[in-house]
Amino acid sequence: MNVALLLLINFLFLCLLYSEAPPPVAPVASVVHVDGQGRGLGRGVSREALELRVREVEEENQLLRRELSRPPRALLSKTHSEEGTGDNEAGLKAGSSGNRSDCVQQPAVDKCETIHVAIVCAGYNASRDVVTLVKSVLFHRRNPLHFHIITDSTAQQILASLFRTWMVPAVRVDFYDADELKAEVSWIPNKHYSGIYGLMKLVLTKTLPPDLQKVIVLDTDITFATDIAELWAVFHKFKGQQVLGLVENQSDWYLGNLWKNHRPWPALERGFNTGVILLLLDRLRKLRWEQMWRLTAERELMSMLSTSLADQVIHWNSPKKLRVKNKHVEFFRNLYLTFLEYDGNLLRRELFGCPSETDHNSENLQKTLSELDEDDPCYEFRRERFTVHRTHLYFLHYEYEPSTDHTDVTLVAQLSMDRLQMLEAICKHWEGPISLALYLSDAEAQQFLRYTQGSEVLMSRGNVGYHIVYKEGQFYPVNLLRNVAMRQVNTPYMFLSDIDFLPMYGLYEYLRKSVVQLDMANSKKALVVPAFETLRYRLSYPKSKAELLSQLDMGTLFTFRYHVWTKGHAPTNFAKWRTATTPYRVQWEADFEPYVMVRRTVQSTTGASLASGWNKVAHIMELDAQ
Repeated sequence: MNVALLLLINFLFLCLLYSEAPPPVAPVASVVHVDGQGRGLGRGVSREALELRVREVEEENQLLRRELSRPPRALLSKTHSEEGTGDNEAGLKAGSSGNRSDCVQQPAVDKCETIHVAIVCAGYNASRDVVTLVKSVLFHRRNPLHFHIITDSTAQQILASLFRTWMVPAVRVDFYDADELKAEVSWIPNKHYSGIYGLMKLVLTKTLPPDLQKVIVLDTDITFATDIAELWAVFHKFKGQQVLGLVENQSDWYLGNLWKNHRPWPALERGFNTGVILLLLDRLRKLRWEQMWRLTAERELMSMLSTSLADQVIHWNSPKKLRVKNKHVEFFRNLYLTFLEYDGNLLRRELFGCPSETDHNSENLQKTLSELDEDDPCYEFRRERFTVHRTHLYFLHYEYEPSTDHTDVTLVAQLSMDRLQMLEAICKHWEGPISLALYLSDAEAQQFLRYTQGSEVLMSRGNVGYHIVYKEGQFYPVNLLRNVAMRQVNTPYMFLSDIDFLPMYGLYEYLRKSVVQLDMANSKKALVVPAFETLRYRLSYPKSKAELLSQLDMGTLFTFRYHVWTKGHAPTNFAKWRTATTPYRVQWEADFEPYVMVRRTVQSTTGASLASGWNKVAHIMELDAQ
């Protein structure tokens, strides 16, 4: 994308904007005349006046192109998949002397000036894309940032948790409910996969705070190659009544000659790309933007019937799109992959010399850490207890509605990269919902993503919630991981297991029946599920209790940890279990660490245990006390 050619539209170039894959839904061939005092004439403008003004603006835009054109250098690139990619080499100019843009020179942006960024983000996948975008912005930035994110409930839950645990200094995030905005744009027919969310950029003047004067609007699938302040400085170039900054579309979509019977929306030449927009909100409000875009959209839809979208530049998700004739493909692809796997913890650096809003949580944390005795032999352990781990909930798409009979059960477990191979087997044994906390680095998270995308078993399961807790420090925070997975359970009950255990076939339905049988809804009970182990690499998995007893007698199976820690499961009373035909009561004893099903409301307050030893013992002790 050639941001060096950011076009400052004189008056208003009205576009039906679109969120995820940029070409304007329709650079509608119309603008609205503004009188000498800068007042919009709105619905009083005749069709003839509008059409005349379109021709005038086209001539003005041609002059602006010549004025603004300079030897361009790349500022950012797009990475999402979409039809209509262009082969035009002029679309991206990287420049051999570096990746800084010459688009903006003076005046410079004050180092403590807050840069405002607006993003429309809905769903699980878009939330994951936003992380890469934010990483690239944070990596280069030297200014305080304020993100304004328009989200659905899913994306807000994910991103609110992510930013809260990321704890990046001089970054503020505000969320706006996209569901409240749907009525504003739902009347516009839209055939693109982004659906209604792609049109919400149209209502930013109404959505964002009334005192916010200007904002950079970004799609979720953008990667920055230099400081976003260079883009912010382009606002200084706006003159008179210029209110919008857009770049010309790089594809041939709007020229109408891509294929036979291709009839795109009308546009000024190539049209304009809405993946990056500069908005002067205060001027737009004065020009009655809300009335003007609605008037234009209503008029154009009478003949166009629905929006038809295209895209621009280069995308990486389709092999054929890597064959575009552009010598900078590898540069931008590598740039994107770099930030995809970049350690986000490294972006928590302070902005020196700029006062920022007081973060009481951060202040209290720093105070607590400063009070620790560095000469204490256990200093590293004590310090690790206060580490805030960056957490990305629902890393992959999750879709599950609990049953209405209030007996549903979620399997809960935690794991690291070396246990990834267990996921498919567990999914084959447990058909119910699963909540997993994964302790991974940023690079490992991408390996995990590729692993799941290559697995038919995992891709066919929508009821598995994967929650990434990013690695930091030298310890494994096992209780923290368990707590993260437990908090995302949305069924009435949860079965607390370990990742290297395989449930018996049918355990999910058996536990649901036990909920009714034991009246667990009205009593404080934890249902203990007996655990066994084998020392063999290959084992015929027992399909019944009779088969299991036979393998116990033959020595191919043992009660769990029988050889090393019999106290851990002794209260289960396996001798009684062998002949039992109904559930029986067991008493807690010291060192007991069974695998149990409990109500979801029984949450743990146990701290972030830093190793595997004793963590479950402490947790079960707490459950017994509750």
